[in-house]
Parts: sequence; C-alpha cells; structure tokens
Amino acid sequence: MNLNEYQNLALRTRNENIGTVQELANYALGLNGESGEVADLIKKAIFHGHELNRHELAKELGDVMWYVANISKVAGFTLEEITTMNVTKLMKRYPDGFDKEKSVNRNE
Repeated sequence: MNLNEYQNLALRTRNENIGTVQELANYALGLNGESGEVADLIKKAIFHGHELNRHELAKELGDVMWYVANISKVAGFTLEEITTMNVTKLMKRYPDGFDKEKSVNRNE
C-alpha cells in the first residue's frame, strides 16, 4: 500500500463534522497523545527494565500515522506530498547524509 492509499483508507474514520479548527485541534491533541504512548513504551524499555514490545510499538505508530494522515488532509496535502517535501528539505540540509556539524550549525 502506498501512502496516499493509506491516507484515503484512514480518512474513512475521520470526524469531519466538527469544523476545521476543531478538527485540527482534535487531531493535533490525538497525535500528541499517541506520540506520548510511543515515547512511554521506549522509556519503559530503556529505564524501567521492560521488554520492548515491538508489536505494541507498531500499533501506536499506526495511531500516530492515522493522526498525521488526517492533519495532512485538513491542511490540504496528501501524505506523499508531505513526505516529498520533508525529503526535499532533508536533502538540502544534509546532501551527503546526516552530519553532526551541519546539525549543530544550521543556516536555516
């Protein structure tokens, strides 16, 4: 499945009858919550001695993607457009791959 196919399928379960600003707020807050769940799983694996449950991590990452797909739609972009813009930005910033010096001393 490509990103736009995923986005179209994910959008089937969106609550779009609440107004654009409310919709963005709902998705942004949901994204924050799901990202927190991802971070919590990793935190517990690193600092609390838990085994990292990769399947649970994958489920939470899927929830993160659902919110990203919805925010992108409300903002007027496909996921493929979003990811293309991101890669273009990163290629400009790090043309030869990640560089610690360029990361510390960014011009943009």
